[in-house]
Amino acid sequence: MSPAGPAGGRRVVIGIDYGTLSGRVLLLDLGTGEEVAVAEVRYPHGVIDSRLPSNNAELPPDTALQDPGDYLEVLYQGIPKALEAGGVRGEEVIGLGIDFTACTVLPVTGDGTPLCELEEWRDHPHAWVKLWKHHSAQPVADRLNEVAVARGEDFLGRCGGRLSSEWYFPKLIETWLEDRAVYDAMDSFLEATDWVVWQLTGTLVRASCTAGYKACWSAQGGLPSRPFFEAAYPGFPDPAEKLGTSFAPPGQCAGTLRPEVAARLGLSPAVAVAVGNVDSFVSVPGAGVQLPGVFVMVIGTSICDLVIDRREVQMAGITGVVEDGILPGFFGYEAGQAAVGDMFAWFGSHLIGFAHGHSGGSWYRRIEREAATIAPGASGVVALDWWNGNRTILGDADLSGVIAGLTLATSAAEVYRALLESVAFGTRRIVENFVENGIALTEVVACGGIAERSPLMMQLLADVTGLPVTIPDSRQIPARGAALFGALAAGSARGGFNDVAAAVAELRPATSRRYETSPLHRETYDAVYSVFRALHDELGVEHAEWLHRLKHIRRVALATHP
Repeated sequence: MSPAGPAGGRRVVIGIDYGTLSGRVLLLDLGTGEEVAVAEVRYPHGVIDSRLPSNNAELPPDTALQDPGDYLEVLYQGIPKALEAGGVRGEEVIGLGIDFTACTVLPVTGDGTPLCELEEWRDHPHAWVKLWKHHSAQPVADRLNEVAVARGEDFLGRCGGRLSSEWYFPKLIETWLEDRAVYDAMDSFLEATDWVVWQLTGTLVRASCTAGYKACWSAQGGLPSRPFFEAAYPGFPDPAEKLGTSFAPPGQCAGTLRPEVAARLGLSPAVAVAVGNVDSFVSVPGAGVQLPGVFVMVIGTSICDLVIDRREVQMAGITGVVEDGILPGFFGYEAGQAAVGDMFAWFGSHLIGFAHGHSGGSWYRRIEREAATIAPGASGVVALDWWNGNRTILGDADLSGVIAGLTLATSAAEVYRALLESVAFGTRRIVENFVENGIALTEVVACGGIAERSPLMMQLLADVTGLPVTIPDSRQIPARGAALFGALAAGSARGGFNDVAAAVAELRPATSRRYETSPLHRETYDAVYSVFRALHDELGVEHAEWLHRLKHIRRVALATHP
């Protein structure tokens, strides 16, 4: 048990979960484990993917930008709102941690000012935040992969054998290639999680977890070498020039609140701020997981899958393995699927909503009920969940979604169920990859909005993977995990924790629901999965050029006829 706070009163930590469309501020009572209050703040600008706000210029396909000012609004609106809702006094807060989607990066000046906030750069798309799902750097990723394989680069073994267009260097090199003025004007190209911590504390501290998983850094080998980048892109500068070479581990204190920021937020300047972290990574301790064998799924706009193990296995088909990347003492593995909530939202807004005049989420409950009545295999439809490319195990953002088996009798609910099943089948392929490489898995722990709202989706995961699925009793697992790291930053002297294992054990949430595999359904899903797997391999491996060609034709057509 950690000691009481400085004044012997309540000890509260703040966890802030920055998602794709909004940020959530959670207040966690360390004495009781109670989630005292939650405040959500939507980003005013959302995802900028069609036109640039400054001049209404049309953006290229696969662009996904954001306005960094939206992230500050989460702090300035969300924290005071949560304090008021929870009846928490500012002096009761001892620590603060944040998590962020990654790789979400932005160019800044030496004092931390984002380039897009400066008048001379606002009309330059590359001066804005590049969101995790910004995929227009895929040609850069392809070139880097080609050269890395030819040179036999060691770092490939730590990142699943291939770099993703979502990661740091493809996005940075894209800027260097397409807008050299922006590249030269920036002092740093930062993960958004590091930038927000900088705004809070006044000190730039770069996180080791994002550097390891998104920039191929390791404590032993550093960053990929300059000769590698020179071979791929002659003239590209030192890879550390915009990233830096010093990185801090999760849970370390990055500093305390700047006095002017503390006053605006209604907090004490003594509040300890943890090194920035990633939404999926903090969800592992946030869900109470601290041992190997558990497959953690963070289900939202996309899915991030996390596994910890005592051993390092450099396998293909993951997005990274980093020592101490998730929890100290373990190798943390990351995998995932790129389109989940996004794919369902596409279905609702473009098909159901458009056809029937539904708005918002009004279509969702009805279609879920209808889909739940369809027997396994009865639709005759199978889908590949590549609406936003394939994150793992193929690591190819230029793949696109497929629906097979449509007939004139196919209903909307059958298509929707096929999309749900496609996520479960994609998950099974990822689980198989871990098991084939010697990482034993015995249970799935799922968290996020879809895990809470869709019992059908959770039952499908259990039936298709053959593993039981547990849902923690918290709607804010990433924010809860971020708060846990805020408690570590505060340390036991101020009422927090010095040891992550003790923090996880004391703050582990209860179980909300558990789904077991249905033996009646498993045989049918094995049969449907065999079709999914054949399509997956044919269209994603043997003839990936078919879908690549469609993506290329689309890009040319949009460029020619905007």
